[in-house]
Amino acid sequence: MDFNGKVIVVTGAASGIGLALATRFVREGATVVASDRNAEAGAREAGEIGARFVAADIGHEEGVKALIDDVLAREGRIDLFCSNAGIAVGEGPETPDKVWDLIHRVNVMSHVWAARHVLPHMLARGEGHLLNTASAAGLLTELHSAPYAVTKHAALAFAEWLAVTYGDRGIRVACLCPEGVWTPMIQNAPILQQTAISTDELVEKTLEVLRKDGFLVTTHPTTLVSFQNKASDYDGWIGKMRRLRVKAMALLAGHGAAGAAPTGAAQGGERG
Repeated sequence: MDFNGKVIVVTGAASGIGLALATRFVREGATVVASDRNAEAGAREAGEIGARFVAADIGHEEGVKALIDDVLAREGRIDLFCSNAGIAVGEGPETPDKVWDLIHRVNVMSHVWAARHVLPHMLARGEGHLLNTASAAGLLTELHSAPYAVTKHAALAFAEWLAVTYGDRGIRVACLCPEGVWTPMIQNAPILQQTAISTDELVEKTLEVLRKDGFLVTTHPTTLVSFQNKASDYDGWIGKMRRLRVKAMALLAGHGAAGAAPTGAAQGGERG
């Protein structure tokens, strides 16, 4: 994919990965529509990078539909839709249903709603790209939050299904599965901070995959190694993750965040 002259939508673009992606796409010559629930911060950041801003709550289907309808009405087409917004909340099975529902809507259903409303346009044109942000937790697991692990597995599964189903109809699908990246998402995940990369590094890896119409974007060499070990020796991998979780929880306690709802994903890349 060549980004120059393309119309690209990025959700969750007020900060972190979304802002970094939007910034880079503008520099690549794309017409970028940035979106976020935080209208004040999103509009400010979009103005600074030269993107158009549309406020949208992607935790509800009407928010996703309104965003897509707005772009199609104003820009006339969508070449790449980056379904990037996500949250990390909850801990174990004791997490209240309302929190499970919230993270499911944001981390999973927002991708479903985006596909539901943008695919008819792309299929009619015979071309289009989708970039869905999941997490290395979708390939591996998350050591603090069950809702995060479950929803990121689901996000990856949906991206795979889209790629299989629409790949022969001109639709290219990519799934971003990062480990630790320096964003507010990892502020309570010290084990991820040990190997975290910058958002600029993540963007470079993402664009490299998009340029060649690839599917999987990873950020750390540990991700696929651990994924291969998981597939070849599931019981052994579970044992390693138990030991890594002990280490992660000890680091969390030392970080002064014991008992707090984690905001980062310790995805279990094997670090010894």
